[in-house]
Amino acid sequence: MSLKNLTFKGGVMVPGYKEFTREKPIERAIEPSVVAIPLHQHTSAPCEPIVKVGDSVKVGQKIGQSDAFVSAPVHSSVSGIVKSITPMAIPTGLTVNCVVIESDGKNELHELVKPYKSLKELTSEEIINIIKEAGITGMGGAGFPTHVKLSPPPEKKIDTIIINGAECEPYITADHRNMVEEPEKIIFGLRAIMKAVVGVKKGIVAVEENKPDAIEALKNVCKDYESIKVVSLKAKYPQGDEKRLIDAILGRQVPSGGLPMDVGAVVCNVSTTKAVAEAISMGKPLYERVVTVTGKGIKEPKNLIVKIGTSFKDIIEQCGGFTENAPGKIIMGGPMMGISQFSIDVPVIKGTGSILILTKEEAEPVQVSSCIKCGKCVEVCPVYLQPLYLSTYSLKEKFEKAEEFHALDCIECGACSYICPAKRPLVESIRIAKREIIAKRRGI
Repeated sequence: MSLKNLTFKGGVMVPGYKEFTREKPIERAIEPSVVAIPLHQHTSAPCEPIVKVGDSVKVGQKIGQSDAFVSAPVHSSVSGIVKSITPMAIPTGLTVNCVVIESDGKNELHELVKPYKSLKELTSEEIINIIKEAGITGMGGAGFPTHVKLSPPPEKKIDTIIINGAECEPYITADHRNMVEEPEKIIFGLRAIMKAVVGVKKGIVAVEENKPDAIEALKNVCKDYESIKVVSLKAKYPQGDEKRLIDAILGRQVPSGGLPMDVGAVVCNVSTTKAVAEAISMGKPLYERVVTVTGKGIKEPKNLIVKIGTSFKDIIEQCGGFTENAPGKIIMGGPMMGISQFSIDVPVIKGTGSILILTKEEAEPVQVSSCIKCGKCVEVCPVYLQPLYLSTYSLKEKFEKAEEFHALDCIECGACSYICPAKRPLVESIRIAKREIIAKRRGI
């Protein structure tokens, strides 16, 4: 297998806009005076609070948990007093219960935040339990609980762990800076994941070719581990989708409706892998993360270590506030797959990799015209779908036909909308069809 410039069918070449923060070292954000920590930050069952108003809490203390297997606990990111437990809007668009904590400024660590045994001494079961108790979820996408991903059924034989360092979404550089500045933690985390998933023979760190400094840093660390390789990917969007990574690197196609485990692979994000390393070597739960604050609409773009529950407003103020002709749009994530925000009074969650501020000119709506049936959306679709038909069926509320055309296989990457010369809302309408199909299946 060649280790250079691997890729997949389809996709688009999009401007990176990484120059805003690519060379900006990670800084620690100013300590928040108040945090609002959501009890539902991930794709799974919400947590119930295990603290009450008036309780004193410490950094890393568990404040919410669920008995469901597909869930992850949440922890306090500050020490202080619980002021309220109340429903609040979060960046995903949901309204969920949040634990509001007033910081005492001491940042006193909870007694359970301490290193575990060495990796060599830990068993597979112990590693997975540490990951679960640390509340680690996917930090590059939907936020799926990591301990679940690392616990495939016995019949699913996993031979390869892929660490996703592609970071193909424009503007975002949080993963890039993590790879450059802390490659040791990422390789340690990969080794831990390889030990956690029984039967794994090799680990691969996949990085786009436009991050040569990250590739070099990781290669320097893993050169002593024969079972670990660093591969270079072509810089193309959506290279970071886990199924596209598996196709590009292993030449395996995940079946329709299937999961990576169906073809013997597990994919974890770079920041998630770093969190695994910190959970084992430091006993640190996932209560903070690196966030890229970027775009033409922010005065001082930065890569910041931000405590979960810190408001977008506080982070934006630390970066100098908005530029003169902003904000036109505020997005959690990137311009292709991010979520537009209606307010900056929302908290940073585990899945907040970026806060993107666009100017009013950049956010100006484009003129939509009729489909000219050029077929470009079909050419670029990485999942071999026909977006023009899926969109048409959705707009005409023919959701059964959209399902026949495999709407649920759409990864919502937005490549079709980006390439469409008529500027039609392809991915937006397909997303609606998917929601209607899922709702019907659930009898909602």
